[in-house]
Amino acid sequence: MDIRDRVVIVTGGGGGIGSALCRRFAADGAKRVVVSDIDPKSAETVAAEIGGTAVPADVTVESEVADLVFRTVKEFGRVDIYCSNAGIAFGGGPEASDKEWRQSWDVHVMAHVYAARALLPGMRERGEGYIVGTISAAALLNHVLAAPYAVTKAAGLSFFEWMSIAYYDEGIRVSALCPQGVRTAMLTQEGERNFLTAGALEPAQVAQSVVEAIRDERFLILPHPEVEEFFRRKAADYDRWLRGMRRLREKILQER
Repeated sequence: MDIRDRVVIVTGGGGGIGSALCRRFAADGAKRVVVSDIDPKSAETVAAEIGGTAVPADVTVESEVADLVFRTVKEFGRVDIYCSNAGIAFGGGPEASDKEWRQSWDVHVMAHVYAARALLPGMRERGEGYIVGTISAAALLNHVLAAPYAVTKAAGLSFFEWMSIAYYDEGIRVSALCPQGVRTAMLTQEGERNFLTAGALEPAQVAQSVVEAIRDERFLILPHPEVEEFFRRKAADYDRWLRGMRRLREKILQER
């Protein structure tokens, strides 16, 4: 799918990967970029910069996601591309609070479900549409320090796989964005102690990978090419991969 003349919605568009996507879509000639974020001011700032439209929304509330889609269709006629990009990060394992587990589930899984419910009727009727989910390499490779994050990202990836299987023949295209470290507020909250900082990409580099994948209609978007190799090794010898991940976790904990 070409970006030019398309109507695009980006959630979590007020910063990080989301704002980079908004800028890139606008630069590539999108008809309209709708910038959505839980923080109205950040959405308005990005929308003003690119000549887009700001629509605040909490993606964990289905009625707000439905209203975001409804308002866009009412004003611009359709939604061609929807980037379900909002994310949240909590570390720890089973001891993480129920609130952190539920918030992770709501943002990383149910927000995608709510978007699909709102988008798919119109896209299926037109026989065309694109849904991009910002997932994570953690969905493919886990995260040695953050079970709530890794588990819910994996569930989100599975949902996008399911949609690609179910709706491809109806003209609906689906992509899952799975980067490792990206230089956003989420990564830098731990400073240089975050083990993903060394190979981190700029958000604009990730946005470049996304537009290329949309044009090629590729499901898996891997801005860090090494992730594909790590994923192959995991599939080739699961037990060896687990041993390596245990060593990585031990090393990180020792260095903290």
